[in-house]
Amino acid sequence: MTTLPRIAPMLATPGHLPPAATDGQWAYEVKQDGQRAMAYVEADGSLRLLARSGADITAAYPELAPLGAALGGVPAVLDGEIVALDDQGRSDFERLQSRMGLAGSPLKAARMAERVPAQLVLFDVVFLDGTSLLARPYAERRAALERLALDGPHWSTPSVAVGHGENALAMTREAGLEGIVAKRLTSAYEPGVRARSWIKIRHVRTVDVIVGGWVPGRGRLGGLPGALLVGERHASGLRYAGSVGTGWSDAERTRLAELLRVAAVDTCPFDETPPVAGARWVLPRLVGEVRYATRTKAGRLRQPSWHRLRPDLAPDDTG
Repeated sequence: MTTLPRIAPMLATPGHLPPAATDGQWAYEVKQDGQRAMAYVEADGSLRLLARSGADITAAYPELAPLGAALGGVPAVLDGEIVALDDQGRSDFERLQSRMGLAGSPLKAARMAERVPAQLVLFDVVFLDGTSLLARPYAERRAALERLALDGPHWSTPSVAVGHGENALAMTREAGLEGIVAKRLTSAYEPGVRARSWIKIRHVRTVDVIVGGWVPGRGRLGGLPGALLVGERHASGLRYAGSVGTGWSDAERTRLAELLRVAAVDTCPFDETPPVAGARWVLPRLVGEVRYATRTKAGRLRQPSWHRLRPDLAPDDTG
């Protein structure tokens, strides 16, 4: 049996479209809104799925197990995104959340697979039939992936566009998708690195933040979070990034209240205590994604709005 190497996923850097003069040197993929996963397929057809954090999430997605047989005995390590689709065929992270965190509950995972089926969207192959492809250019890896013809009931290999970045961005905007990822055709695969050769271009600005505290709401929101105090990880600790007070549904606000209660501590986790009256502190372990307009000169988020909780990310995965 081939011993498959463990490979951390390569990460994209937030940014803008490449210059028009170099447009033909890039491929453009639809940015999926799901859970990143590395798929390890052994020669015997067994499948193992690892999240970006390194956690084994195989049991959470039983419908993906037949992918191994689809490779016909060829061992491989594939990179992709697990998504749940809405009624219009778009990836919907809120739907996927009901599938996440079930690796320790295989019976519940099997029931949820019937209600909210998952899809594994494949976009790279980094090890194939005993050979590492890490140093090969993206264009060559992509061609190898397409030759595998992995399109099944719960997995797919969507097409990419070479050049025409402006058109790709406009089409995803019109379709209500999150954005695109631009990948330089000559780029090697850099495990665990947030590289400039992969650029994610979103239609709204978002950032992954760590919750360090909260302020209780008033009136009917008494006991529930009226605002979250969030920060960003840097070399010496957790830097305060601002207060987020909009963007939740009632159900998510209630869920957050319980998570905050369990994580309560007496000391402020930020490098510098923010001047926020009535603040309550929590262990800096909850990760969320926030939409925002711009940043202040001090790096604070302007007009932030809560987008979603990120249970698939650990605090060290942000940035």
